[in-house]
Amino acid sequence: MSSDILQTARQVLMTESEALAGLAQHLDAHFISAHQCLMNCTGRVVVSGIGKSGHVGNKIASTLASTGTPAFFLHPAEACHGDLGMIQPEDIILALSYSGETAELLQIVPLLKRRGSTVISITGDPSSNLARLSDIHINVHIDREACPHNLAPTTSSTATLALGDALAVSLLVSRGFSAEDFARTHPGGSLGKRLLTRVSDIMHSEINTPRVLESASLIEALQEMSRAGLGITAVTDSSGLLKGIFTDGDLRRTLEKMKGEVSSVCVQDVMTVNPITIRPERPAIDAAELMQTKKISALAVVDQAGHVVGAFNMHDLMRAGLV
Repeated sequence: MSSDILQTARQVLMTESEALAGLAQHLDAHFISAHQCLMNCTGRVVVSGIGKSGHVGNKIASTLASTGTPAFFLHPAEACHGDLGMIQPEDIILALSYSGETAELLQIVPLLKRRGSTVISITGDPSSNLARLSDIHINVHIDREACPHNLAPTTSSTATLALGDALAVSLLVSRGFSAEDFARTHPGGSLGKRLLTRVSDIMHSEINTPRVLESASLIEALQEMSRAGLGITAVTDSSGLLKGIFTDGDLRRTLEKMKGEVSSVCVQDVMTVNPITIRPERPAIDAAELMQTKKISALAVVDQAGHVVGAFNMHDLMRAGLV
């Protein structure tokens, strides 16, 4: 029984993968025309379909919108009852129907064309009414569905979805849409956090940054470290220029060397000079990678002139979801 289940599942996957391979081989000038038309669109891409094609259309519209091509999904039945007003003449219609005979689409496409919209259709039949009504048609014909009865939309819906991805990605590449651009449309996702969060967004502000003058005693430096709880304190001159940092590790090494006699020690004699620092405008993920590479748990943040403007530690990166 288990072997029969796996055999059926494998057959579905093989049928669909073979169809996708065949679709890739048969892409032609119609795809290029659709691509160029979408590239030149001055409005939005309005994706429409019903049933399984509607579900696929929703996903295609979402993928287009998140990769640099403004798009939204419009249900053709709702369009027949007032939502056609959402569409402007400069918009491009991407109509999905494997049969090419979906009544709701055939009802609205002529109206949209009369209003000046360009219609691109994706069907499995170049001779269908929808294909003939369209300005550009892309053939997504498959030999058979993965359904054993060759009825349930399986391979055909997968092929349409994949073709929509092909359009979205080809447009992404042509637009030079970068990972940073993608992050701007996904600010709540992990990629958005990694690419959009700056050091300035997570650091403790200048007023809350632990610091002492280079003339301070080790005891004063310890008190400042305890107040801030970051595991470091910056050591500066009177203008705020960073001269070094004093860390928990520096304290441990000093105690071992001085045998606990630290009351007369000046912090500048035991601080880390030329410490690793970072600028506030740098991506916070760069800071995380730097800290992991250098095996340090906190960083001072300095401006272009080297003045201390903030500090943060690994816990701040963790709270921001970056490590």
